[in-house]
Amino acid sequence: MPMDAKEIELKAKALTKAATQNEPAANIVSLLKELQSGVKATEDLLRSTRVGIIVNKFKQHKSPEVARLSSEIVSKWRNEVNKQKASGSPSVSQRSSGSPRPAQNGAASPAGTTPSDKMSKLSVPPDKRTWKADGVDVNQTSNKIRDSCIGLMYDGLCLNSTESPRAVLSKACAVEAAAFSALGPETKEQYRTKIRSLYQNLKNKSNPTLRVRVLSNEVTPEQFVKMSHDELKSAEQREQDRKIQKENMDKAMVAQAERSISTSLQCGKCGQRKVTYTEAQTRSADEPMTLFCTCMNCGKSWRQ
Repeated sequence: MPMDAKEIELKAKALTKAATQNEPAANIVSLLKELQSGVKATEDLLRSTRVGIIVNKFKQHKSPEVARLSSEIVSKWRNEVNKQKASGSPSVSQRSSGSPRPAQNGAASPAGTTPSDKMSKLSVPPDKRTWKADGVDVNQTSNKIRDSCIGLMYDGLCLNSTESPRAVLSKACAVEAAAFSALGPETKEQYRTKIRSLYQNLKNKSNPTLRVRVLSNEVTPEQFVKMSHDELKSAEQREQDRKIQKENMDKAMVAQAERSISTSLQCGKCGQRKVTYTEAQTRSADEPMTLFCTCMNCGKSWRQ
């Protein structure tokens, strides 16, 4: 049963409290799932309860499950509101998606035709989705290379997604069109390299929120194709890279044993007397120190 505005406000307050008090991710997931199933989104309802704003903040949560679920909910609510806005003129809404809507036979559907079940509903588990498994026609441009790239973008975007095949195809077409506009034509290696890079990042198991951000239009197709390798990474990946970089910097800054320069030591290889050395006690305390020597002229190292 759909929640009323008061119930939604209470859940939203509970979410805010869970975040400020650092409650376990499982508690937040539970609240989000209640909102996911209990909110029948309208523009007025989301605006009056501000629940959309609150849920949207959790897309940056450190828990991948919380971030993924909140992104899915925001995307779902946005799509519901957009459908309500466009219900008076569906043909305009369909054209604004930036790509033709294929019917089951691959031809464009006539205006006013009811969407096919194949394009509006999932027929395979989210983790098994591909454009072939979804029965989608990716031949949208009459260009073999570009259509292949649309299929690649579809496969990257649909993985583990519950969005309809139509929504994923529309986004895949938009991403390919943005890449073609920025880096095309399709014969350029730069265009094909970018498509492959975007696909690999979308399929990256350690960055599941990227697909959701692109599908929800949090990241537009134009922004997506221009993002750097670092920008494509998740917040968790960037933090891990930062830690590794800091560790390497710390190691590099560890004080090294001071090396002395001697003119009395002679290199046995080149005969020069420009030799640096360090001393270390490698034998018993009553024996002399060991010298570790390096010739500054030829680089030969030895100890004595």
